[in-house]
Amino acid sequence: MTSPRVAFAVMGSLMSIAFLILVNHLTSPGYLWVIHPAFAIIQWPIAMYFAASGRIKAYSAVTSLLIILYLIVENIAQSSGHPWFLYPAFAIIWWPIIMYAGRFAGTLRMALIGSFCIIISYGALNLLLSPQFPWIIFPAYAAIWWPMSIYFSRSRKWFEFALCASLLTSALFIILNAVTSPEEIWAIYPIFAVIWWPLSIYFYARRPPV
Repeated sequence: MTSPRVAFAVMGSLMSIAFLILVNHLTSPGYLWVIHPAFAIIQWPIAMYFAASGRIKAYSAVTSLLIILYLIVENIAQSSGHPWFLYPAFAIIWWPIIMYAGRFAGTLRMALIGSFCIIISYGALNLLLSPQFPWIIFPAYAAIWWPMSIYFSRSRKWFEFALCASLLTSALFIILNAVTSPEEIWAIYPIFAVIWWPLSIYFYARRPPV
C-alpha cells in the first residue's frame, strides 16, 4: 500500500514540474532549463518511497542512474563533442557499489580493488579524451590513500603511515613540478613541510620517559 507521504510527494512533484514546464515554455522556450529543477524535485518522491520501504541500497542504485542520465542529457545539450559525463559517472557508480558491498566495503581487499579500478579507469579517460595533461596523477594520488589508510590504521603503524604518506605526497609534488614547470625546482618547498610529519612522530615515540 502506498504511503500517504509518498503519494503527497508524487503529486507535489508532478504539480511543481508541470508548473515549471509552463513557465519555461512561456518565458524562454528556446532554452529547456526546466530539466534542472525537475531533476532536483523528482528526488523528493524517490527518496520518500525508498525510505518508507527501507530499501536504501536500491535508492542508491536508482539515484545514481538518474544522476548519470541527467549528466548525459546535459552533456548532449551543452557540449556533445566531448563526453565529459564519463568523468563524474565513474565516481557516482561507487555509491551503489559500496552500498551493495556491505561489510566487504570496509576491507583492505575492497580498497585495493577500488583503487586499482579508479586509477585504471581515469587513466584510460585521461589517455583517450584529454591526453594533453596527465591529470590522472590527482585521482591516483587520492585513490592510493584508501588502501593505505585502512592498512596502517588497522596495524596501528603510525610512523610507517606518516612515512608512506609523506613519500606519496612528495612524489606528487615532484611529478607536478616535472610536468608543469621543469625549469624551476619548486617541489622542495612543500616537500620540506611534508617531511616534518614522520619526523615529529619518530622523535615523539623516542622521547625519554618523564
